[in-house]
Amino acid sequence: MTAQAISERSPARSIQLTQVTEWEDGRLRPFDDALAAEEPLEIRVGDTPLTVTMRTPGNDEELAAGFLLTEGIVDSPEQIASLSPFANNAAGKGNGMRAALRECAFDPADLRRNFFAASSCGICGKASIEAIRLRGLRAPNPEFTFDPEMLCALPAKLRAAQTVFSRTGGLHAAALFDRSGELIVLREDIGRHNAVDKVVGWAMLERRLPLSENILLVSGRGGFEIVQKALAAGLPVLASVSAPSSLAVQLARELGLTLVGFLRGRRFVLYSGAQRCAEAGRTG
Repeated sequence: MTAQAISERSPARSIQLTQVTEWEDGRLRPFDDALAAEEPLEIRVGDTPLTVTMRTPGNDEELAAGFLLTEGIVDSPEQIASLSPFANNAAGKGNGMRAALRECAFDPADLRRNFFAASSCGICGKASIEAIRLRGLRAPNPEFTFDPEMLCALPAKLRAAQTVFSRTGGLHAAALFDRSGELIVLREDIGRHNAVDKVVGWAMLERRLPLSENILLVSGRGGFEIVQKALAAGLPVLASVSAPSSLAVQLARELGLTLVGFLRGRRFVLYSGAQRCAEAGRTG
C-alpha cells in the first residue's frame, strides 16, 4: 500500500497544456507549457453547501474527507457514511463532493460562517485560538522523537516525489513520513491547505488516524490553518521549508505540537516542541 501511494501517477485533469511564447537571449519561440490545473470544488453535506475551494483536480474524496475532519465537522471516519461526486456546472465536470454523515451532531443552522477557501491564502474565518480550544483538540504524542539528520533529508524526498510540480512548477505539496524518514504518501495541490487535507483524508479513509507516529512536511509556510489541521490529525511534528506565522507558533506552543520552520540543507528552526528533537539536550 505504501509503495502504491508513493508511486501514483498524476491524477487526471491535474495538468493542463497551453501555448506560450518564450523570450530568451534576444529570440522568441513558441512552445506548449504545462500548467497546474485549478478548478473549484464544492463540498456538501447532504444537500447543504458547506464550502467551495479552489483546488487542483484529483484525490477529491480525500480532500473532502480531510476537510470534514480538520474543520471539526466529524471526529472519525465512521461518521462519514459515504462520499460521492456530483457535477455542479454546465460542463458536467465532477466538481462537487457530497458527504452523507451518520451519528454526527452537524446542524446547518449552527454554522456561524460560510467556508470559502482560496488557493492563495487558505481557509479563512477562524480568527482566534479560542475557536480551536472549543473543539477540544488534544496534545499530540509526547513520546515521539525524531533524528535531526533524518529530518534534514526530507525536503529532497518531497521534491523528488512531486510529479506534477516537476512538470508545472506551480504546486504546493504535503508529505507524510514515518519515524525513520520513509515517505508514506504525498499529495500536491495549488493550495497548501488542500494538499494537507488530501493527506489527512487519505489517512482517514485508510483508518490510520491518529497520525501519532508521523511527521508532516509542507512546502511553503506553516500557517495557522496548517497547524490546526496537523493537530486535528494527531501529528506530533509539522515541518515546513519556510517560516510559520506568529499565530501558528502560538497555537503550536499551546497544544504541544513540534513546529519546524526553514528546513533547508542542514539547518532548521524549532519554534515549539524542541524536546522532540533527539539532540535537544545538546544545545550549545
